[in-house]
Amino acid sequence: MGKPTGFLEFERQAEPYQPVDARRKNYREFVAHLTDEQAKVQGARCMDCGIPFCNNGCPVNNNIPDFNDAVYRGDWREAIEILHSTNNFPELTGRICPAPCEAACTLGINAEPVGIKSLEHAIIDKAGENGWVVPMIAAARTGKKVAIVGSGPAGLACAQQLARTGHDVTVFEKNDKIGGLLRYGIPDFKLDKRLIDWRAAQLQDEGVRFQTRTLVGTDMRSLPVGVASDAVRVVAPRDLLKDFDAIVLAGGSEMPRDLPIPGRDLEGVYFALEFLIPQNKEVGGGRKNTILAAGKHVVVIGGGDTGSDCVGTSNRHGAARVTQFELLPKPPAQENKPLVWPYWPTRLRTSSSHDEGCQRDWAVATKEFIGEKGKLKALKCVRLDWSDGKMSEVPGSEFEVKADLVFLAMGFSNPLASVLDGFGVATDARGNAGAPTDGAGCYATSAAKVFAAGDMRRGQSLVVWAIREGRQCARAVDEFLMGNSVLPR
Repeated sequence: MGKPTGFLEFERQAEPYQPVDARRKNYREFVAHLTDEQAKVQGARCMDCGIPFCNNGCPVNNNIPDFNDAVYRGDWREAIEILHSTNNFPELTGRICPAPCEAACTLGINAEPVGIKSLEHAIIDKAGENGWVVPMIAAARTGKKVAIVGSGPAGLACAQQLARTGHDVTVFEKNDKIGGLLRYGIPDFKLDKRLIDWRAAQLQDEGVRFQTRTLVGTDMRSLPVGVASDAVRVVAPRDLLKDFDAIVLAGGSEMPRDLPIPGRDLEGVYFALEFLIPQNKEVGGGRKNTILAAGKHVVVIGGGDTGSDCVGTSNRHGAARVTQFELLPKPPAQENKPLVWPYWPTRLRTSSSHDEGCQRDWAVATKEFIGEKGKLKALKCVRLDWSDGKMSEVPGSEFEVKADLVFLAMGFSNPLASVLDGFGVATDARGNAGAPTDGAGCYATSAAKVFAAGDMRRGQSLVVWAIREGRQCARAVDEFLMGNSVLPR
């Protein structure tokens, strides 16, 4: 390592955040990347630990010690080459990944781990500023045609890898712009959409074609409530099977979990994405979001990232009060590292949106939405006991909470069944596309020449897992089409 004693000499370098009062007034990104000197210090903290558990903690197996060392030496060009060798989109992981690599950092056993995520952020921003991210155009074409359904991180990673081997790749997206939930689910203050456009331009230069506002299925009118679509045309699965040599299903796990309790049909109760997607479109220059949180008492049900995004967006609307409920008990502030390291720990996590204003409560179940003249007015809730890991209601703990708006952010259960059924793909017990990830025929579904990757195969997960599966699926498709592949796995 560049600085063998750096982990003893330097503290973790935190990325600077814009103050709460300033950032709540707009939807711009508010986390700045490290300066060159800060990044050098951060890279110097990487230990010569012998076995870099961070590599395996990272789903795409980034060569983390190598790019840490390159940053320490000031060789940013080498750093981005190392990072791009395993990760197609570090501008995403450097911003919105929860960084399981840092949880696996050896230094993190008894100190603050190396800020790996912040180094990714700094490396890709430096590369962008210097024009080092350029198209990698295949030297020859194979004449093979691949259709990819879904333009989220799995679909885009798969498309880029396949295009670079010379295949003709077309990506189908039912919304008006590519990116999937990267564009429409994640607020701009966490991920500036110019980054998606930047990558899209690179992919197009590499030969990838995009067909937006195109639903792959049978009927655009049959989409369930809570699933967004701007589609104006429909492509039948049988047509893709006829026109393409391979098909990759890389859509998201889009079916939101509902809360079917009394009062669910009241005005004011919405799925999280019914609020977030129109807001992202408004920020991008589209129509005004019709769901307004200004001056209202907002309750977010669900304690994950989507719930946090509802909190941050509600605060930017000017909500009078934001409350977030979680069904599970409050996790410990600090994990038991000797017990869980190097695995992802369960501990209390406070997001930047929570810091902007939010009353959080745990072990709470909502029993009823209370309304007046068809409009939501309050929630009837009860506290839960989780003794011995079993949930039970605490007698006499019922209470009410004033609420003008409720956002259901309890996760997503499965991908669209209509897409999988249209291709005749067998599913697992959770309704995901059935496809193995190892051995011969990995990522291949039960349907001939149809593959699946990302959330459509594994269920709701992280952007870094989507990138991993997109890359691995690309190799499987390339082997299927050509008999062998030079793509990395």
